Amino acid sequence: MKPGIDYIGTGCGAIVINDKNEILLVKRSLESRTEEGTWSRPGGEVDLGEYIEDAVIREVKEETNVLIEILKPLEVTQIMSEGKHWIAHGYLAKYVSGETKNMEPDKHDEVKWFSLKNLPENLNEYTRNSLNIYLNESQQ
Repeated sequence: MKPGIDYIGTGCGAIVINDKNEILLVKRSLESRTEEGTWSRPGGEVDLGEYIEDAVIREVKEETNVLIEILKPLEVTQIMSEGKHWIAHGYLAKYVSGETKNMEPDKHDEVKWFSLKNLPENLNEYTRNSLNIYLNESQQ
C-alpha cells in the first residue's frame, strides 16, 4: 500500500529563511509524487512513529544538505489531485548550517536560494500558502 494513494499520506515541509532574507526552494522533477515541475519548500513524508518537526529537519537535510532550526508552525494544507491525497504540515525555519546541494537529483531538478522579491512564478500551492502566511505575519 502506498501513502497518498491507498490512504492519506502525511507530509511536511519548511519555509527556510537565511540571514540574507532568502528562501530555500527545490524544483520538483517530473518524477515527483505531487506538484511535478513546480518550485516547492523542501520537505517530504513523515515516517510512522516520527514527530512531524523531526521529519521536517530530516527531510530538509536529506534533500538540500542544509541543517535548520524550526521556529514555528505556519499551516496545514490538503493536497488532492489525480487520485492522490496528502496532508502537508508547513513550518517556518531558519538556516543554521550546510552547503546547499541537490541531494536527491532523482526527485528534484534544482535546489536554490531566492530573494523574497524575486521568486519563481511556478510555486506550488502549498508553498505559496506557507509563504503568504509568513510574509503577512512579518509585515505586522
